[in-house]
Amino acid sequence: MPKIKPYKRIMLKFSGEVLKGNDEPIDFAVLEDLCKEIKAIHRKKIQIAVVVGGGNIWRYRDNKEKGMPRVESDFMGMMSTLMNAAAMRATLERLGVPARVLSALYVSMGEPYLRRKGLDHLEHHRVVICAGGTGHPFFTTDSAAALRGLELECDVFLKATKVDGVYDKDPMKHKNATLFKTIDFDQVLEKKLEFMDTTATALCREGKLPVVVFDLMKKGNLAKVVAGKSVGTMVHV
Repeated sequence: MPKIKPYKRIMLKFSGEVLKGNDEPIDFAVLEDLCKEIKAIHRKKIQIAVVVGGGNIWRYRDNKEKGMPRVESDFMGMMSTLMNAAAMRATLERLGVPARVLSALYVSMGEPYLRRKGLDHLEHHRVVICAGGTGHPFFTTDSAAALRGLELECDVFLKATKVDGVYDKDPMKHKNATLFKTIDFDQVLEKKLEFMDTTATALCREGKLPVVVFDLMKKGNLAKVVAGKSVGTMVHV
């Protein structure tokens, strides 16, 4: 297990569902609170890359009964991440945090994703929001975050969720579910733990990129994780 220490460059991944309001795809109060948490760690000179999902707007598994072919549906999901990325960039910049959208899909509201460009923005202390997934269907935004985290030489993949870590079974269904404080990738694959898809898990395992799964909704947790404090579950090689 890697020694937990303060991180200098992070990949922060959270789902689009985190942003979803009761009657609207984006709850801007939630988005602003999240961006304020990002601002707090940005002030400490942490280099921050972000991948946000698009499930608050469109996701294949939620709409597969509607007859939309998988490829087209996945591209709709990728475009949904662009909408979330645009909202996040605007909110960060309103809060005084420089941010850039780098997209795997060509759009005029962001820059094309290029590894070297992403590294340059990080080194100049700009938040890099990686949008458009991998640019290809059949891949989740978890896989996109793992890929970008490795390409951008991040120290850690922070998988922000609405639960406080990885359990041996669904804690919403089983009161006796056990929380792992640490677990290795081989155990994750062996036990078929589904906190992220197997492609993302395999990428992180092969690239030796540790993952921390934690509760994003608890204020201050992001700063604690980045500081190297024991929060959530550490997944390691």
